[in-house]
Amino acid sequence: MANKASKKGLDVTILSGDRDTFQLATDKITIRIPRTKAGKTEEDDYNREKIIEQYGIEPKLLIEVKGLMGDKSDNIPGVQGIGEKTALGIIQKYKTIEKLYTDLENNKASEIKGKTREKLIEGKELAFLSKELGTINTKSPIDINIDELKRKEWNNEKVLEIFTKLRFNKYIDRFSLRSEEKEINPLQEIEIIENIDTEKIIEEINKNKQIIYYFNTIDDNSDKNIIKKEIKSISIIKENKVYYIEGKETIKKYFKQIFEDKEIEKIGYKLKQDYILLKQIGIELKNFSYDVEIAGYIIDSIKNKYDIETLSIRYLNLELSRYIVKEPKNEQLDLFSMNSENNEEEKNKSCIYTYAISKLYEVTSKMIKEMNAWDLFKNIEMPTAEVLAKMQYTGIWIDKEDLIEYGRKLKFEIEEKTNKIYQLCRSGV
Repeated sequence: MANKASKKGLDVTILSGDRDTFQLATDKITIRIPRTKAGKTEEDDYNREKIIEQYGIEPKLLIEVKGLMGDKSDNIPGVQGIGEKTALGIIQKYKTIEKLYTDLENNKASEIKGKTREKLIEGKELAFLSKELGTINTKSPIDINIDELKRKEWNNEKVLEIFTKLRFNKYIDRFSLRSEEKEINPLQEIEIIENIDTEKIIEEINKNKQIIYYFNTIDDNSDKNIIKKEIKSISIIKENKVYYIEGKETIKKYFKQIFEDKEIEKIGYKLKQDYILLKQIGIELKNFSYDVEIAGYIIDSIKNKYDIETLSIRYLNLELSRYIVKEPKNEQLDLFSMNSENNEEEKNKSCIYTYAISKLYEVTSKMIKEMNAWDLFKNIEMPTAEVLAKMQYTGIWIDKEDLIEYGRKLKFEIEEKTNKIYQLCRSGV
């Protein structure tokens, strides 16, 4: 590609840490080698003139030097006992390995004597092999027009999504990837309330026939659990207030009636998982009304991520991780304070996620209706999600012996096809 571009009159720079690329240097092609000095990255540029000045030969003759001296880092053997200084001196005079060995075999090259001459003669085969191995193939059939490689504007939305996932916050700001539209701040929008009258909240939910919520979970590897998690707390949003209620037993006591009431709409995230989490504590979730994850899929089924943080960036211009308060960790191990810190962070995250669910519900439901996909979402996708959740919890009956036999059959077919592939490879087909 460098050669193609230089022939079109372009000035080319190859950025590489591999000095093998020196062989490509010309008056139009520069090799830029990065190096670290005093903790900082600096760069050295090598064009044809610089390489002649440093090595005393044309750049392409460095291939000949590599053929004699080899390169351990690339497993190129070279001629045993011939180092860089000797190889450079020989190539400065003879230019190519071919010319060197022609003169050696014709009893010329009289200045090369003793052990050096013996090593070169003994290592002839390796010298030619090493030259071949060290040569960059500049005639590879790359059928690309140089103009196709011009830098294009990137997709800000996609780059922002990737950078956010990888937590490249510095680069998000550096490249101004966020929309100029002012980002909403959840912590300014909501009031988090812990000490509440639970019965009063239940009364309000029953009255409004709707609950927008998020479960915070902890790991639980109990054999009886289908999902190895357990509900730790529930966050519920109403207007600008998020109510945080902790404790599995409290949730069982006060929210069983709410989640089992068919008349109350359940609006959340990953409702299929919530169904199983609730079922594991004796509650059957009814009325899968709105799942923001499924809504995200309906709006754009080509995307491959529908987690709540990605959806919030995509549809709310809101990066949730920026507002989840990270408590400073104590330098000394203190189990009690660490627990307190973790609880505070989990509470904060749970309440912000609940806020995001409520906002995503507002935005995505409107988008689905504008797409004329509301019927698909409400009458097909959400009921299907409920059926799938029940299937996952209940499981399916299987004939164990039939399953084992089918496994044996698949294994035999795989081995048979593998052997056939090997046979075809050996026969050259």
